[in-house]
Amino acid sequence: MSYFDAASSAPLHPVARQALQASLDDGWADPARLYREGRKARLLLDAAREAAAEAVGCRPDELVFSSSGTRAVHSGITGALSGRRRVGGHLVVSSVEHSSVLHSAAAHEAGGGSVTEVPVGRTGAVDPGTYAAALTAGTALACLQSANHETGTEQPVAEVADACRAAGVPLLVDAAQSLGWGPVDGDWSLLTASAHKWGGPAGVGLLAVRKGVRFVPQGPADERESGRVAGFENVPAIVAAAASLRAVRAGAAAESVRLRALVDRIRASVGELVTDVEVVGDPVRRLPHLVTFSCLYVDGETLLHELDMAGFSVSSGSSCTSSTLTPSHVLRAMGVLSEGNVRVSLPLGVAEAEVDRFLEVLPGVVRSVRERLGAGNGPVAGAAQGPVRGAAAEPEGATVPDPEGGPAAELVVDALGKRCPIPVIELAKVIGDVPVGGVVTVLSDDEAARLDVPAWCEMRGQEYEGAHPVDGGTAFRVRRVS
Repeated sequence: MSYFDAASSAPLHPVARQALQASLDDGWADPARLYREGRKARLLLDAAREAAAEAVGCRPDELVFSSSGTRAVHSGITGALSGRRRVGGHLVVSSVEHSSVLHSAAAHEAGGGSVTEVPVGRTGAVDPGTYAAALTAGTALACLQSANHETGTEQPVAEVADACRAAGVPLLVDAAQSLGWGPVDGDWSLLTASAHKWGGPAGVGLLAVRKGVRFVPQGPADERESGRVAGFENVPAIVAAAASLRAVRAGAAAESVRLRALVDRIRASVGELVTDVEVVGDPVRRLPHLVTFSCLYVDGETLLHELDMAGFSVSSGSSCTSSTLTPSHVLRAMGVLSEGNVRVSLPLGVAEAEVDRFLEVLPGVVRSVRERLGAGNGPVAGAAQGPVRGAAAEPEGATVPDPEGGPAAELVVDALGKRCPIPVIELAKVIGDVPVGGVVTVLSDDEAARLDVPAWCEMRGQEYEGAHPVDGGTAFRVRRVS
């Protein structure tokens, strides 16, 4: 089995396993106690803190350990906002942040604060000038990930940090995906990360708060971890996390070059081997081990299942792999295709032969899923037609015949109640049934259609004319231009 989902959780690094087993004997006691066993645990904890701080690029007394990366994010955001509540209650985040950041932002807004989400471009990166413009006199905190967890796109952290510094606003950087590859550039104020992303044990996060940043921990007071994170420290896991971070960093430069070459091969080959594919994310400013692509006319859940059966563990941001039936907020913010989405994130040490085998298997898997959905390896003729439900004043839904007896000038695809990728498949089936200049209206109540219909138009060279509500869903208008 080839594990290609390191962005979710990396396999336990051998150094982490060794450090964990060794520290179980000496790190089990309370590091706050002064007897011998407590002093042993304290020495291990202090050494781990120094090693992690060196990797982060901060002082040891600026770094604390938490029970997870998510807890570190929540603690960092609430503590920084509380520390600057006299400045204001405005929080700035990007639209592609990890859900832990967005959930914190939602909780802040529900409590009376205000939140600005800075949009991203089609590659998934914010524009530093746009981000800077979102900062106001009442901004208490800004957040920006170092690299995206779904697409690998690196954010311009250094430029945004400069803008935040000029505005007097602290910047919190979620470095969960990138910290194993190197320190975060820029004059950031707070930083969070999660050990299981770089091959440490799950259940260890870290939070760094620079000296001079006003920070008031929330919740009941606790004497551990400088009062910033409550609870008994899991010393063996923390030691293993710090040891593996140091080990990963030692080989990061060479492994980055090797994995980037493998990912470049995937990026270049996918479009040649599979028709109607969009590779998303920045092709240059990105993590070395991660690539995401989306396939038209494919059910993402079935695609992942078939790849799993073929021996590959990958993940997806497609709505059709989600219980909520909504596409990934990252893909939605980027405005890219969501259906048939596949994220490949290679673990350290992956063999080149495994990537070669993935590229051999992928075309057949996609072809099989498309055939099962009636799409074959591309659009085929024939699709359901019907009147637009609940259209406003204009009779947009009725099939409008050509006055000279030619093809209908307007067709309607009724895909209400059908999930991705069916609405786009049925659009593709009938686009050739209208003349150039004709319109196909797709009716859908699937949230993914808001992304996938416009994305299909861009990929296939057709004109997307927008959408309007109808009874039970939305009507998406597509004009044939070629």
